Amino acid sequence: MQRRAERDQGAQPAKRLHRILVCAAAVPVMLIAAGCSSDSGSGSGSGGSDSAAQGADGGATVSASASAAPTVQAAAYKSLPESCGVLSSKTLKSLVPEAPKSGKKGTSEAGTRGSCSWSSLDNNGVKGSQFRWLNVSLLRFESDTSRGTGEAQAQKYYEQQIQDAQSVAGAKNSKSQPVSGTGDAATLVRYDLKKKEGAFKQQTVVARVENVVVTVDYNGAGLAGDKAPSADSLTKLAEQAAKEAVTSVSAANGEGGASPAPSESASGSKAPSKSASPSASKSPAKSASKSASPSKSAAKTS
Repeated sequence: MQRRAERDQGAQPAKRLHRILVCAAAVPVMLIAAGCSSDSGSGSGSGGSDSAAQGADGGATVSASASAAPTVQAAAYKSLPESCGVLSSKTLKSLVPEAPKSGKKGTSEAGTRGSCSWSSLDNNGVKGSQFRWLNVSLLRFESDTSRGTGEAQAQKYYEQQIQDAQSVAGAKNSKSQPVSGTGDAATLVRYDLKKKEGAFKQQTVVARVENVVVTVDYNGAGLAGDKAPSADSLTKLAEQAAKEAVTSVSAANGEGGASPAPSESASGSKAPSKSASPSASKSPAKSASKSASPSKSAAKTS
């Protein structure tokens, strides 16, 4: 019994040493596991940060793309008056005294373009006749990112209309001059044009108001031996008509004191407004009217 007790007492220190060694061996394993766990967590955090950064960068790219989209200033005028209603009865009586009250409507497109013409023949029998022809055309431009503002497009077309009027084949004694008090810009081009019916005095007034261009073509001639009309008197009448037409355009868009005229009726055609002449006939009035329109002063798209 005594020896057994001594053996037990000797074995106890050995067991304690064994437990210490086992625990010591386990510590590095725990540390390694903890280290792996820490690395994994750190990696997840870094990945999350990278994802967030990428998301932020992607959002910035989308935002930059959206803000870089091209823009253009909206056109000032959104509508046009009825083309055959831009001139008062009094004005028409002065320019085309023998013309029907209602003009001949040309190609039109609601709110975009329109034209109207009148012809007048004062037949004095053997003493000859006085012929007059009038055409008013309107063209409105809308702002577009690829073509620019409506005003810039209208200015370009305005300049082209003037060039066309100045380059009519056969024109003699051509003169050009600015017209004051008519829209934002206006120019008169006048010349003489000899035709088989007689000597025509042509007056073309081109005016721009905001994003709309107004073109007034007016000519007169003495037929069957009657004397030619005064170019100066025709000039004054053409300028009066242009100024009144410009006022009608402004009124149709809520400016000025005049009452807005009805909008142009819709038309399936998209062709530019052109100087319309009455239908052909054997009568002197209609024959003269057919040749009254100048070859290049008709409205065209820019």
